[in-house]
Amino acid sequence: MTSSAVRLVDLREDPLDVAEVLAALDDDAAGGLTLFVGRVRDHDHGLGVTGLDYSAHPTALERLREVCERVAEQYDVHGVAAVHRVGTLAIGDAAVVIATTAAHRGEAFDASRALIDTLKAEVPIWKHQRFADGTEEWVGSP
Repeated sequence: MTSSAVRLVDLREDPLDVAEVLAALDDDAAGGLTLFVGRVRDHDHGLGVTGLDYSAHPTALERLREVCERVAEQYDVHGVAAVHRVGTLAIGDAAVVIATTAAHRGEAFDASRALIDTLKAEVPIWKHQRFADGTEEWVGSP
C-alpha cells in the first residue's frame, strides 16, 4: 500500500535540488516542515576528504520507498520526501535531502529524525571516500 503522504522518493546522479523537495511537500495544512540536507564534508576520521562516490544496490530505491512509507505510517505527517545522490560527488555537494511536513513542528522533527536515521541504517547505499593522503574507505558496505 502506498501512502499519499509519500510525495517524492528518488536516487539521482544529478545534483539535488532543495527547492524541488520543498515544492513536493507544499501543503497549507502543514504547520511544520523539517528539512535535512546531508553534505559532503572535507574531513572524516581526522583525514582530509578529497571526494567520494555513492553506489546503490539495485534494490535501494525500493528500500528507500519502504522506509518513507514506514515513517508515513508511524508518524502523523502530511508529507514525506527523500532524495539521495549516487555517483561522484565533490566537497560541499548535497548527498541526501529529506523532509517531512506535519500539522505541528514536533511531529515533523521526530519523523525527519526517524527518516534519516532509518535511511542510513537500512537503505543499501555505500560511500567510497577518497582521502588527501591517498588512502580510501568504503562506508556502509556489507
